[in-house]
Amino acid sequence: MVTENIKSALIQALGKDNVIYEPEDLLVLGYDATPGLHHTPHIVVYPTSTETVQSALLIAREHKIPITPRGSGTGLSGGSIPAEGGIVLCLNRMNKILEIDQENLTVTAEAGTITLDIATAVAEKGLFYPPDPASQKISTIGGNVMEDAGGLRCLKYGVTGDYVMALKCVLPDGTIITTGGKSVKDVAGYSFKDLLISSEGTLAIITEVTLKLIPPPQAKQTMLAYFDDIKTAGKAVSDIIAAKIIPSTMEIMDKTTINCVEDYASIGLPRDIAALLLIEVDGHPAVVEEDSHGVVSVLKKVGATKVSTAQNEEEALELATARRMALSAMARVSPSTLMEDATVPRSYMSQTFAEIEKLAEKYGLTVGTFGHAGDGNLHPTVLCDERDADQMKRAHAFFDDLYTKVLEWGGTVSGEHGIGIAKRDYLSRQIGPGGVAVMKRIKDAFDPDGILNPGKIFADD
Repeated sequence: MVTENIKSALIQALGKDNVIYEPEDLLVLGYDATPGLHHTPHIVVYPTSTETVQSALLIAREHKIPITPRGSGTGLSGGSIPAEGGIVLCLNRMNKILEIDQENLTVTAEAGTITLDIATAVAEKGLFYPPDPASQKISTIGGNVMEDAGGLRCLKYGVTGDYVMALKCVLPDGTIITTGGKSVKDVAGYSFKDLLISSEGTLAIITEVTLKLIPPPQAKQTMLAYFDDIKTAGKAVSDIIAAKIIPSTMEIMDKTTINCVEDYASIGLPRDIAALLLIEVDGHPAVVEEDSHGVVSVLKKVGATKVSTAQNEEEALELATARRMALSAMARVSPSTLMEDATVPRSYMSQTFAEIEKLAEKYGLTVGTFGHAGDGNLHPTVLCDERDADQMKRAHAFFDDLYTKVLEWGGTVSGEHGIGIAKRDYLSRQIGPGGVAVMKRIKDAFDPDGILNPGKIFADD
């Protein structure tokens, strides 16, 4: 419980305008984008510098109060929900781009900076930041690092963690450290930077991020392929990779998702097909031409019913936007959307689609599937109503059975959404008790008082 003395200490350290404690203002900060999860914080603080983050942490440590870091709250596993109440430390007032270093090809930004703002700012300098999570218009770079967010382009370009060169952060005891730097090579000591990536705010609070940039591709081509059978679409993905072609983007949407997107945006997608693949190749113009021909050849050979190419940049952007709005479109037709993050080796794509169809029928659920097909990273999404206890029980049973198969095939319970609260039990099934024990020892070393984002990643003992 946050006492008046603690509230006064936080106001003195951060300023009255940066501390929120009225009950009606706190309510919304107990959610993220995961249905069925909510814990109201006792108080919320908005630091404006690394030093004010430090002050909040020192107060939390002194009084043994849980403190949960938060960005825009777009997470899909409950990572920024204050599971044990206490203080929510919201970083999105720390939103400055501090430097674009064109000589070293880096950008440094505060943790609360919106992802798309970073990409836009570096593009104006003729540079390219590839990671593009679907939430990029609102998600923060600190949250992206904490969850190691992916995106549409991660097949070719990798995920957020592949671009992190340095982090400034505050440890639970108030120590401020910087790990990593602008050097391309750096193997001095333990790689704390890599340990902090995807740690979901359980080890430290990131305040600044330095990211690697690259030159933008000279050309690109966007293609759309339609299929009468979703398993054939899955085979097309495997065959394109087997042909040694690595598109920058290879996204899939099934029939349910396509119809939701059409209801929402009316961009002219056919409603009678079973699935579509959105594929983009980029690079040198000669390579783009060669890879485009190769992709079309594989698609025709595998049995795509139609293959078309975007005629201009505007059409290509419209198609990519349609994919990015998939979850939003489904949310419009159902009170709740329970989306998961099942990821398998690409060779198991067809089997995964077949399993999703089988389990949806078994549990009597409507499931839309979309995702990053080129990575084997799928987002089966149950259209449901969290007020219907029986339906939610069936939805969770659906995912429980699906993850059993995913793990059997050598997959993972999270490709980009993290573990948070929602997938703690799944993590223990994947890495076993030994793996969980090692992670807990690392957590205890960083945070012996257990104040930093408690209740996340690990299932209760």
